[in-house]
Amino acid sequence: MGCYDCCMRCLGGVPYCSLVATLLCFSGIALFCGCGHQALTETERLVAQYFARNPQDYDTFAYFILYFQYVIYGLASFFFLYCIVLLAEGFYTTSAAKQTFGETRSTMCGRCLSSSFIVLTYALAVLWLLVFVSSALPVYYFYNMASTCHTIDVLTETPASINQLCVDARQYGLLPWNAVPGKACGMTLLTVCKTEEYQMAYNLYIAAFVGAGITLLALVHCFLHLAVYQRKLRHRAKEEWRGYDLCLRLQRDWGKSLSSPYPAHTTDVSRLAD
Repeated sequence: MGCYDCCMRCLGGVPYCSLVATLLCFSGIALFCGCGHQALTETERLVAQYFARNPQDYDTFAYFILYFQYVIYGLASFFFLYCIVLLAEGFYTTSAAKQTFGETRSTMCGRCLSSSFIVLTYALAVLWLLVFVSSALPVYYFYNMASTCHTIDVLTETPASINQLCVDARQYGLLPWNAVPGKACGMTLLTVCKTEEYQMAYNLYIAAFVGAGITLLALVHCFLHLAVYQRKLRHRAKEEWRGYDLCLRLQRDWGKSLSSPYPAHTTDVSRLAD
């Protein structure tokens, strides 16, 4: 075997669909977890500096951010292992299955494993869809805040109108209703929008939202790839059953020993003979 044939054989055994899904999942979860973690930290600083004077007013919000950051650590670890399993499943459904069982065949254990992996991927995609929708909420809040600041910047010549434009953190559930001041209005709000913490948090939330979308795309891609592969296996299995049935009928009708075009499976033939 030449070098060219060896390279082509190695390239033919690479699960490109699973590789693309793995890279998408890695990049998406890295964006979501990394940017989301830092965005929550910057949000806590904004709330502590401009929306709550008493630390007891934002204690609940601070604990919520801390717990959610721990959830992010768990998500990063879980999806790291999931991506490895995803790539291993891709190699199993390409090179190993082709070399051992033919182009589209597999063992019963392999079929059960692929089916279980399809169910797991589908469940993760549904759950991650909720995460994707939830990650859009802070982007929406910061976008409204940026729009209000833009309006204040345009109406700088009318101070009376500016003071009526406010952003209340209490109505978003970030602070209790007795928090002081709880909101920022006019030039104070414009100052908040120009701070480095606000700009960084806004950009990081957008990046986390994009990362959640990429992760969802990777899960859907993986699910569709596994579903198509499983469908091919079922179609091939039906063809094998038809071949065994035709061979047995010809043996009974002609009384001759005919060779089947498929590898013999003792259990399957005895089941059909019964």
